[in-house]
Amino acid sequence: MNIRTVAIIGAGVMGSDTALDIACYGYNVILKDLNTEILKEAEERIKQSFRMIKMMKKELCELKQEDVLPHIVFQTDYKGFENVDIVIENIVEVWESKKAEYKRLKEVCKPETLFAVNTSCISITKIGSLLPDTSKVIGTHFMNPVPMKKMVEVIRGFHTSQDTEDRITDFLKSLGKNPVVVNDCPGFVSNRLSHLFMNEAAFLVQDQVASPSQIDMIFKQGFGHKMGPLETADLIGLDTVVNSLNILYESFQDNKFRCCPLLKKMVDAGLLGKKSGKGFYDYK
Repeated sequence: MNIRTVAIIGAGVMGSDTALDIACYGYNVILKDLNTEILKEAEERIKQSFRMIKMMKKELCELKQEDVLPHIVFQTDYKGFENVDIVIENIVEVWESKKAEYKRLKEVCKPETLFAVNTSCISITKIGSLLPDTSKVIGTHFMNPVPMKKMVEVIRGFHTSQDTEDRITDFLKSLGKNPVVVNDCPGFVSNRLSHLFMNEAAFLVQDQVASPSQIDMIFKQGFGHKMGPLETADLIGLDTVVNSLNILYESFQDNKFRCCPLLKKMVDAGLLGKKSGKGFYDYK
């Protein structure tokens, strides 16, 4: 199967960045979301991001906007999904929402379609159980910002076939990515570790041990991280962090994943991080 068309479900920051990254390498992309307003915002975000990555990625410096944008179709329905080679599912980390989405996808996609799940913490094996052919389901955990991050964490579900792994890793390499294949486990490697950092950093703020900027400075200057845990939490979205911690706690029944009350309080107050304009830092 030659991969020509990729569908991305969810046009938030991750979805739109992924669509841009894939389109830059000549693939056709269907970017689907629930309403036209979200898609309009995604299109504007893609135009802005394209100007930035052109300056930062030498291999794309010759590309023009008119070379890339026509490769992306923005839509609210499943038109054309019968011809899609890969679906990258990128919706909220809520199990009931995932179930509803895959129920629809299995009705509209061809049997050969590969399903690449860009989830943060939900088990790939569990998601695979929602589809007739579990061998064609694999995790592809892209990092934010997608066009600038080479590493992609690829997660094999219990029934993921070697053929699916090979096709997905070859596809990712064609985007200039470095796929790292790991086995399925809630949170995988990156989020099982990073959410512990973010959660404990929130506890440090709650306990008035240090300020967000002090905590992040220690991580950046002491450990050489490019971003601190609270900057990362703001970038991901505190609502997503809370949802992921809840999934990890439910999956492992381990108190180390118990969500910091301050994180829950901030989400209830609408302080979601960069996407809302304020989180641990002010972005307005």
